[in-house]
Formats: sequence, structure tokens, C-alpha cells
Amino acid sequence: MRIFLLATVAILLFPGVASAQSEAAPPAGAPAAQAADDSAFGLGQIVVTGVRPKGAAVGADTLGQEAIYSFNRTSLDEAASLIPGVTAGNSGGSRNERLLFVRGFNRFQVPLTIDGIRVFLPADNRLDYGRFLTPDIAEIQVAKGYVSVLNGPDGMGGAVNLVTRKPVKALEVEARGTLNLGHDAEHAGYNVFGLVGTRHDRWYAQASYARTFQDHWDLAGGFRPTSVEDGGHRGLSRTEDWRVNARIGFAPNATDEYSLSYTRQEGAKLAPLHITDPVAGQRYWTWPAWNLDSIYFLSTTALGESATLKTRVYRNSFYNLLRSFSTAAENSQVTPKAFNSPYHDEAIGGSAELALALSAADRLTLAAQYRRDEHNESQQSFSAATLPNGTTEPNQRDLEETYSLAAENRLTLAPGLVFTAGVGFDWRNLIEAEEYGAPLGSNPNTTPSTLYSYPIRNSAAWSAQGQVAWQADAATSLHASISSRARFPTIFERFSQRFGTSIPNPDLRPERATNYEIGATRTIGPVQAEGAVFYSHVEDAIVSYPTLAYSCTGSVTPPASGACPQVSLVQSRNLGDGDYYGAEISLSARLSPAISVGGNYTYTHRDLHDPSNAAFRPTDVPTHKAFLYADVAPVSRLHIVPSLEIASDRWTVTDIAPIVYYRTGAYVNGGLRVDLTVLDTVTLGVGVKNLFDDNYTLVDGFPEPGRSFFASIRARY
Repeated sequence: MRIFLLATVAILLFPGVASAQSEAAPPAGAPAAQAADDSAFGLGQIVVTGVRPKGAAVGADTLGQEAIYSFNRTSLDEAASLIPGVTAGNSGGSRNERLLFVRGFNRFQVPLTIDGIRVFLPADNRLDYGRFLTPDIAEIQVAKGYVSVLNGPDGMGGAVNLVTRKPVKALEVEARGTLNLGHDAEHAGYNVFGLVGTRHDRWYAQASYARTFQDHWDLAGGFRPTSVEDGGHRGLSRTEDWRVNARIGFAPNATDEYSLSYTRQEGAKLAPLHITDPVAGQRYWTWPAWNLDSIYFLSTTALGESATLKTRVYRNSFYNLLRSFSTAAENSQVTPKAFNSPYHDEAIGGSAELALALSAADRLTLAAQYRRDEHNESQQSFSAATLPNGTTEPNQRDLEETYSLAAENRLTLAPGLVFTAGVGFDWRNLIEAEEYGAPLGSNPNTTPSTLYSYPIRNSAAWSAQGQVAWQADAATSLHASISSRARFPTIFERFSQRFGTSIPNPDLRPERATNYEIGATRTIGPVQAEGAVFYSHVEDAIVSYPTLAYSCTGSVTPPASGACPQVSLVQSRNLGDGDYYGAEISLSARLSPAISVGGNYTYTHRDLHDPSNAAFRPTDVPTHKAFLYADVAPVSRLHIVPSLEIASDRWTVTDIAPIVYYRTGAYVNGGLRVDLTVLDTVTLGVGVKNLFDDNYTLVDGFPEPGRSFFASIRARY
């Protein structure tokens, strides 16, 4: 079956068949909003380089709703990984978080936004991409390497933006339901989605609801049971998420638009255990709550004929509850390893962007942003002596403000030749950073715990970039860019003592990457081709550096008197550096009215030097990654969509001694979907994921799901 599917996709991708000329691509580097109008919310888009794909096609920098639906990618990590240069992963350990990497850069170095509004967790920014549902997403945009300074701070290695949907008709209704089935076709969960919207000459409104419930997922048939995991249903793999989105907008004329949006999402999850770690090394963690709430106002206003003002104002909140249990049954909290750790975060902020047409060939854009992040936490701990209620720490508060100023100039040097240059300056004011325990420099064995503040330090970073884009002819475009961007460290990196194993470093500086790219887009008959080569130099990378500290003070500060032995702890320092480089190519073609094909390939190589660990290897990103697909319609109402997701192995590391880096995770993951339109507005679908039932592991001790099936219905009006 594997050989048959490989051959089928290969034949469809390279048939030597010509057909009608496809539409010419817009210039490389043009804003996505300049592409053809569709259901993407224009006010919420950001600037990316590339061409917006149509239908179920997968673009080099964007992924539309039809592709998300066709490949049954219900969460952000699953969907974005279809884009070249983007890799999905698993955090492993006890956190059970799904990850994304953009050209090797991780979730801390690649900001996530929804309609251009930053999703940021000020304590540690450990975003779980598996919690973000996709049915109400019109488009996923990925800026790689070159991230416009207008987008704000922290775009060190890229940016991911989720553009929500907007109604396009006077009455728009959609409903979906998907039944998920496990390895043996047993019930494994479901997804539901509903949307209703209306659009008129001067206003529009929309509301949507999405819910995903996963009772379990199944391991592959080739999995060998261990003392911790017996195979079949993966233990502790239950999750559930829901999301609502509501929007009302006003468009008084052809140039102005104002909208007010509200989004609420809630999630809960368990965390599967490491399949080989001993019982003593396991953590029994669950998340009863992983909730985000956002209300935001977006606008664009024409100021005469030569100026446009865009604004964003928002308030975001985040509530997270992590519970740690004493036993694998996860029903008792009676030992010191048990705790409840709630996070309450709130962000308020806004931005203004003024675009000035200095001449017909010259456009200058100025941008300013402000954001205020507040984090609150208070851990409840348990022991035999404190039952039944345990002890609860006083609330600990972190508060900081971030400012950003940027300017970007877009100059047309000649017909089809555009030079864009930008510069930005970001700074962060740390106002408060509280901790509960023995103050730094005191003996934790003799000093009572108290609420104290870490040393306050502010930091700043500059950004600069330039890009040349040339539309050589109607079918060919080229671009070259250079961009130097920084990333501020989180509260966790600066101050966390990590259960007594780390020393705070208030003076930790931003990381930096200088990114270079040369790319091209070419239309040849029915084939649309996009490609790029890239190189990034990373400096001041944050690493955990071994540091001698005094055991009686828990810091590098010696005791006031008396003998005190030194022990080896770690401290976050700006000592790492490295080089990332590679290439991407993306192909798509409509060979006939009945056949569309496409695919992409990414090569990524990373050298990252950690002076504290000669054995260190950058983990989680495969050297080779590819995705191939076809959409075949033998009759007008029937669509058959085979696909192949292929990856080579990647580095991972054991989480308990002896610490060993090794390579794992190579797979060929086949997929198949068949859709039948039974009525003009109703479509039935069936499909399979991991068709070959590959048994593979992306991160040490945490195998990925085996074969599963699904059946769906979609109704649209």
C-alpha cells in the first residue's frame, strides 16, 4: 500500500502534462492583503513574502482554510507544519505541549499573533500550539527570517499569524462535524464547528464556535509495550478544547474599516508519561484549565489621498492551572511532589501605523506599539504535615511594559523593482518581579520564607532590515533580503530558580539573529514554483551555564560568616552562537479541471554552540522534510486527496541521567481523504491519517499516534 501511494503521488506530481496558463503571481514581498479578496480578515493580516494559494493548495508562506479542511488539520501545529520551513514537534517531558519551529527557530523566537494581536505568556511563553483550533481560521501566515519591523518586537526567527474569517455574503452559514476513530475504528473523539455571518454594504457581523474532544489516541501497531505503557490507547492522552469568536465591523466607504472582535478559548489536557523512565522519575501533571480571552479593536482610516492610519487596541487574559499529583492514578496530593500552580496573566496594549505616500514611487510607514504584561501566581503545596489543605504561597506579581518604534520605506526604483528598508527600536521596562522564599543571598535552611523582589533591570534592542523585490515579468519574481532581529528573554529565563537548580540572572540580554534569504517565484505553464535559500547567524543565544554557588545561600553571594561549601548550579547566560542554513522549494499545478497537485521540500542544517556542553545538539528539527499531495476529481462531486508527509530523523535528548543526544523520528506518514458532495450544500467525507501505521518518536520517550480514521459532514450556505 505504501509503495502504491508513493507511486500515485509521484505520477500525479510529474506527469509531463501541460494545460492552460495559470494566473500570474503578485510581486514577491507584496503584502498578503493585496491578493484576491476572500474570507480572510484583511485588518488582521501581516506582511509576508509569497503568493496566497487558492483552494486546497499549500503555499510557501500561507495556508488557507480549504487546505486545512482537506488535510483534516484541526490544530495549529498540525496545520502549519504543511508549510515548507515549518516543523511540528513535541515538548516531551511532563508538559505535553505541541511545538512549532520556523527554519529551526523555536516558539520563544517566533511570535504568535491572532489577527496581528500578540499571544504572549509573560512568565515563560510556553505556548502549546495544540490548544489553538483551526476551523475558524481563514489563513495561517508564516513570515520566515524576514519579519517586518512594523510587526513589533521579538521576530528573531520568524512570525506566525492566524487570520480569522470574515463573512463574504449577505447570509453565510457553515456547520461541520467529524467523528474520530482509533486504530481499530473505535470511538476516539469528535470535532464540531458552526459559523453564521452576514455582510452588507457598510457593515458585517459574524459568530463561530469550535470544539474538539479527544478521548484518547492510539499507538501504532508496531509499538512494543513497556512497564509504563502497554500499547493500544495511549495512557493519559485525553484532551478537550473549545473556542468562540464574534466580530462586528463597519465599513463606511471603500477605504475605511472598523471592527470589534472577541475571542474566548478554553482547554484541558492530561499529559502522557515517558514510556521508559522509572516510576521515581515520572511527573503526574494535568492541566484542568488552559484558557485565553481576547477583545480587540482594529481599524484602518484614509487620511486624505496620501495617508492611511491603522490602529489596534486590545486586552488579553490567560488563566492556566497546572496540577501535580502524588501517584499515577492522579487522584491524590499528599507528598511534596504534589502542588497546584495557577497562572493569571493580563495584557493591555495598542499600536498605530501611519502610511504616507511621499510620491507615486515612495511609501513611508511609521509604527508605534505599547504593551503592558502582568503575571500573577501563587502555588499551593502539599505534604503529610499540611494535609488536607496544604500551604499556599502569597501572590507573586511580575509587571513589565514593552515599547516599540519602527519605520519602513518602500521605494519603487524602476517598473517592477522595489527596495524596502526598515529600522526599529524596542525597549522593555521591568517594573516588578516578585518571588516567595528565602531572599537571594540568605540561607534557605535558617531564613524564613518571605515575599521579596528580584533586582530590576531594563533592556533594549534595535532591528534593521532590507529587501529587494523584482518582478522580472508576469511569470517571474525574485527577492533578496537581510534582517537583524532580537528576542527579549522571559521572566522564567531571567529569574526562575527551577526547583533550586538555577541562579537568577537579572542582566540577561536579548538573543539576536541575522537572517539572509534569496528567493524566486516562477510560473511555467500550469506549474507555480517558489523557492528560497536561507542563512541565519545566531549570537548571544541563551544557554544554561554551570556556575558555582554557595549551598547555604543558593547564590554566588558568599555567606556573611561561617564555612559554606560551594555546589554546581546553572545560570542563564548569553554565551551561545551558531549558524542555521538551508533551502525550500514549493510546487503546485492545476493540470486539468479534475487534477491539482503540489508539494514542498525543506532542507535545514543547524550548528548551535553551547560552551557549557560539548555534547549539545540542537533538537527537534529534521534535516529533510517534504509534503506531497494531489486532489483528483474523477467526477465533479467526488474529490480524492492522497498525501504524504515525509521527514528524516532529528536530534533528541534523554531527560534523566545519563544525558545522551541521539537521532530519532524519521517517518513516512500517509494520508487519504475522500469527499462526496451529496447536495449542493452538503459534503460527506471519510479519511485516514498515518495510513502506514508508522511507529515513530519525535522526542525521547514520547511516541506519536498510529493509524486513525475519521468521518465528517460539512454543510454550507
